[in-house]
Amino acid sequence: MVRQDGKRNFVLRDESGDTEHVYTGNTPRQAALKAARRLPAAPSEEEIDGKAELRLREKTTQKVHIYDGWAWQEEKPDDGPEWMPDVVTRANVSKQGIEHLE
Repeated sequence: MVRQDGKRNFVLRDESGDTEHVYTGNTPRQAALKAARRLPAAPSEEEIDGKAELRLREKTTQKVHIYDGWAWQEEKPDDGPEWMPDVVTRANVSKQGIEHLE
């Protein structure tokens, strides 16, 4: 069910089923990006050696959104705020499809 603010909940699944990790976003991609930032990060964007499969089940539906995700670290932007750490984790995802559960 979509909340009044338009956000939806997505549960990260492992091989056995649902886990306790819930990500919220307006779109499945937004939730997948949040999940990808928690992956082990490569030292830089050029040194990414693999992608992890992210399976996000949309709560209250039988849809599983499947993404390939990867993360890397980079220096804080020049115009970044003071409170931002010197090294930040960036992520990207690529949608592979949707699976419907029975």
